[in-house]
Amino acid sequence: MSKLGLAFKAFFAAFKSDAPVAIEEKKETPVAKPARSEALTLLSALQREARLVDFLMEPLDGYTDQQVAAAVRDIQADSRKVLDRMFALKPLRTENEGEKITVPAGFDAAAFKLTGNVAGEAPYTGELMHPGWTASKLDLPVWQGSEHSANIVAPAEIEL
Repeated sequence: MSKLGLAFKAFFAAFKSDAPVAIEEKKETPVAKPARSEALTLLSALQREARLVDFLMEPLDGYTDQQVAAAVRDIQADSRKVLDRMFALKPLRTENEGEKITVPAGFDAAAFKLTGNVAGEAPYTGELMHPGWTASKLDLPVWQGSEHSANIVAPAEIEL
């Protein structure tokens, strides 16, 4: 409550009773700001467990297609494990790609991306190009580090 509000409360309370009025100022507790972005927590897990950042930041010009393909297999498998553990991703639509589906009137724009010749009003009938993804859980690790290291995605590795 603001100080002005407290003053009005005390002023009008004085007219209601001859007894002294005790007024407590309600202190707002600040909302704790997360010490680390959940996006950085996810990126850090993908780096730690799949070396995804290393792969994406590495110039590939000096590697053959076979070398890149061999690296991608491990990165893809390890990244998938991270996503499965943290999000348990499932296809949003159960139909196969290429099947005709109907998008109902009043559809959720977050669940359907319409492309091509979009005209008129829903319902729309079209070919499923991608089934989409939905997370059936959210289980990100809780950041345990210091505020100073909150933006570190991967530590420097030193071999002794």
